[in-house]
Amino acid sequence: MSAAILFGVFLLLMIAGVPLAVALGLSGFAAIVSANMGVMSVPTTVYGGIAKYPLLALPLFILAGLVFDRTGMAASLVRFASSMVGRRRGGLAAAAIIVCMILGGVSGSGAADAAAVGAIMIPAMARAGYPKAFSASLIAAGGTTDVLIPPSVALIVYSILVPQASVPALFAAGIAPGVLAGLALIAAGVWLSARHGFGANDPEAAPPFWRSLREASWALAAPVVILGGMRSGLFTPTEAAVVAVAYGVAIGIFVYEGLTLRELWDVLAEAAEISAVILLIVGLASVFGWAIDTIGVFNAYAKSLTASGANETLVLLSITAMLMIAGTALDAIATYFIFLPFLIPVALAYGWDLVWFGVIITLNVAIGACTPPTAVNLMVTCRLAGIPIEATFKWIAWMILALTAVLLLVTFVPEIALFLPRHLGYL
Repeated sequence: MSAAILFGVFLLLMIAGVPLAVALGLSGFAAIVSANMGVMSVPTTVYGGIAKYPLLALPLFILAGLVFDRTGMAASLVRFASSMVGRRRGGLAAAAIIVCMILGGVSGSGAADAAAVGAIMIPAMARAGYPKAFSASLIAAGGTTDVLIPPSVALIVYSILVPQASVPALFAAGIAPGVLAGLALIAAGVWLSARHGFGANDPEAAPPFWRSLREASWALAAPVVILGGMRSGLFTPTEAAVVAVAYGVAIGIFVYEGLTLRELWDVLAEAAEISAVILLIVGLASVFGWAIDTIGVFNAYAKSLTASGANETLVLLSITAMLMIAGTALDAIATYFIFLPFLIPVALAYGWDLVWFGVIITLNVAIGACTPPTAVNLMVTCRLAGIPIEATFKWIAWMILALTAVLLLVTFVPEIALFLPRHLGYL
């Protein structure tokens, strides 16, 4: 009965258009009251959901991504990527994905990545003859690589909910799938550009390689400093977020000279606003997750599923299909809190590695970030392009297909994700 109330209230509130965080909190509260689990557990659960040390990295990586955008470092990366691919059909499409992947090593947020790259690349691609709907779709999909390439906000949240999977192991496991996702999107973007004749009217010559490399060297060094410091043990992932912010601010003020104190204040305010929204979702989703875990309905279902001898491959494909459908309506944090209480017992019953499983779930969530109707990344790029989201459907479908191919590859070849954390001694 309590489970029916939990999901029934949540579904009704979502249909009514109630904000996601409020819907999660109220449905969890309703289930707690109906099961007499103690109303005073609600505030302590909300506080416990956000009072976690690894979550300190979340607002800081968001701030780092915004600093890189405002200082001009993102623009220098665009020029460097353009010099690498040259002036050819599909070149700007490939450059956009390359920049998304590099920024993925700084910001940790797919939406922030898509916004930073989209603001620069969508106008440039429009001048070169790329339709805005295509550019918005490509960059929205490129932003999904940010949740896999470390540092990743999504993987940090997963590690909090699944303590058996450490942040360093998850970061290492996300690198190869993230790079594969980027390469798949480059292939799709270049193929579509060649097929439809995009990029033939580029009025700008490719920037000189060595000059653009010199201009982008400080920005390119940021992922090396962040990831190298974590690998060497110089600082933890949470401390790496502080280093990323300090590095970005120092380079922005003294090297690029594109960050004034007034702009820094605006960046701090924007980062605080974005972080507050995310942490509000985390806190209220904790109530929902605690209610699910306490009621225990998913544990019983997981036991019955594994006891039935269901084929492991079919279970994996069913989970993938379920998460991809859920990802069209829910964001990453909500997906974790709703489904992990059910999925982790299933993973343990089948003996799946929880680090690999986290990468699989996160890749599903990444695909959801560019899949309508929610499609957070796509909403950001469509707003920058000034087009309705409906205009992107025929293009975003190709990007989703490319990302799904990578998802299936990593699902059935776990070593793609696990070889690096094993090599580095995290597993």
